[in-house]
Amino acid sequence: MQRLIYNVLVHLATPPALAAILLRGLRNPAHRGRLGERLGYVRLDAAGDASDRLWIHAVSVGEVQAAAVLLRSLQRRYPRYRLLVTTATPTGARRVRDLFGDQVQHAYLPYDLPGAVRRFLSAARPAIAIVMEREIWPNLFCECAGRGIPVLLASARLTERSMRLHRRFAALFAPALDKVIVAAQTAADAQRFLAIGAPAPQVHVTGNIKFDMEVDEGLPQAGDALRAAQFPDRLVWVAGSTHEGEEDVLLDAHRRVCLQHPGCLLVLAPRHPERFDPVRACLKARGVRFASRSAGTSVGADTEVLLVDTLGELMLFYAAGDIAFVGGSLVPVGGHNLLEPAVLARPIVVGPYNFNGPDIARMFLDSGAAVEAASAAPLAKIIIELAGDTARRVAMGHLGRRIVTDNRGAAAHMVQLIEASLR
Repeated sequence: MQRLIYNVLVHLATPPALAAILLRGLRNPAHRGRLGERLGYVRLDAAGDASDRLWIHAVSVGEVQAAAVLLRSLQRRYPRYRLLVTTATPTGARRVRDLFGDQVQHAYLPYDLPGAVRRFLSAARPAIAIVMEREIWPNLFCECAGRGIPVLLASARLTERSMRLHRRFAALFAPALDKVIVAAQTAADAQRFLAIGAPAPQVHVTGNIKFDMEVDEGLPQAGDALRAAQFPDRLVWVAGSTHEGEEDVLLDAHRRVCLQHPGCLLVLAPRHPERFDPVRACLKARGVRFASRSAGTSVGADTEVLLVDTLGELMLFYAAGDIAFVGGSLVPVGGHNLLEPAVLARPIVVGPYNFNGPDIARMFLDSGAAVEAASAAPLAKIIIELAGDTARRVAMGHLGRRIVTDNRGAAAHMVQLIEASLR
């Protein structure tokens, strides 16, 4: 009965979801293209043999970034296989293209409608389905099981709240997990997956693949070059992946910081491209002297803020900056990837909302590699303190990088599970 109700609800939700994509497409054309893929109508290059394709699903930018190291490992290990990456968002699709170009194929994941799922799987014919982190789709997983397609939940995580929700609908989710291999981030995640019906022999603790992130060895030098060209001899703090409601707090904090350090520069990088214009308007309304990265505007001596209204450059600016603030954490979005500035040995500041990666956030906060501030005044105080204490900035950066290096290895464990599934 739960499966029937679920299918009715998914069918009812599909027309509004498609309409929402079309409406968003009025502002961003990337949203309205390839609508048919949401219903399972995908056009893919033919695989060489039946089931000659490895499929990875990564919902958006963060998951794509996490999956990149696994994708590269699979390219090396299985050169004869085609790689298919699905996402749910255009920004995720763009990140796939930026990272891999035509080395992989991309499609949007279909909605979890029985017919859409069947059409998609018939076209893709994957040898395995690798789903990043926390997406459980009952129709998709059951259809994969019926076709003998192994499913791996990679770097899987499940919050207490999600566990309680899934247990309430056990008749829907337990059958979906019956044949799924779970590569859990932590022992606690593994226990939660067991509690919602995942079979014990198929649940493994492999760690968090985000720790295995690869950074171009030339990135630190590129950051130094950018700094020398654009803002030499200035203290720079980089606010990355910011969301609505955060920029005002950050700008208020920056105003306070500049009273103590008049030459300080804030690099502001909104998470989503559709917010570039609103953030630009906010800066103008507040009378902030700012430069725009997309316009190629030079950073002058009187520039207070550099707006990064481009995609794919956040790591470059983390490398060029002195201090990193990781966004999505001052508002209840849940926080973004602390490991990006950490791998570059940057001291990290976050807000109080870090429920997207609570274990990682706790590691950094407990070790002193990151500090937390909930509003403009304490945030400004922390930035001012770090600005005047180079030794503390260096020590925090080293602690963060050590956390990253000490927790690597999840990707290798997942490749072993994939190898076993493909035998």
